[in-house]
Amino acid sequence: MEIPARFLVVSLLLSCFATTGYGVTFTSLKRTLEVTASPKEGQVLKAGDADITVTWGLNRTIQAGTDSAYKTVKVKLCYAPISQKDRSWRKTVDEMKKDKTCLVKIVAKPYTASNNSFTWTVERDIPTGTYFVRAYAFNAQDEEVAFGQTTNDKKETNLFQIQAITGRHASLDIASVCFSAFSIVALAGFFYMEKSKGKAAQQK
Repeated sequence: MEIPARFLVVSLLLSCFATTGYGVTFTSLKRTLEVTASPKEGQVLKAGDADITVTWGLNRTIQAGTDSAYKTVKVKLCYAPISQKDRSWRKTVDEMKKDKTCLVKIVAKPYTASNNSFTWTVERDIPTGTYFVRAYAFNAQDEEVAFGQTTNDKKETNLFQIQAITGRHASLDIASVCFSAFSIVALAGFFYMEKSKGKAAQQK
């Protein structure tokens, strides 16, 4: 039976869309990286002050050659489910280009299978929340091909907290006090000068 040309064109277009319209998914990635981070479970870190040391490498149980396509590694700070609840801007999506679980980059480096470590100071603008660390391996096309993380698959273990900077900074309080004191002295001096001018005018 002869197949209509129109049907062939539509089928080809749909096939192309299915191939290119959907990017890399998290569920398609293999967990081949071993990742650890210095914070202990439940530890509270202060933004702008605390350090996190992250180590990563290929899991020793993985078959040799599995990482042949790995070119770079990007380590990221990720929200735990409890800090994603009712926050759509942190929502986990299977398609990597739309996923918002890990929005903060800690470091990006060329891939090596072992002896990788980096110490990162928690940035001042990190919001209060519960976190874990994840590392992605990328291929030459800058596509995610594997990952590893400091928590389990359900993201329930080895979680730590970050406390955001709140209120005014101490230096601002000091500057405010100094400015207020200067204003009082300046005002007192102004009144003294005016009073002196008034006395001098009366004596003339």
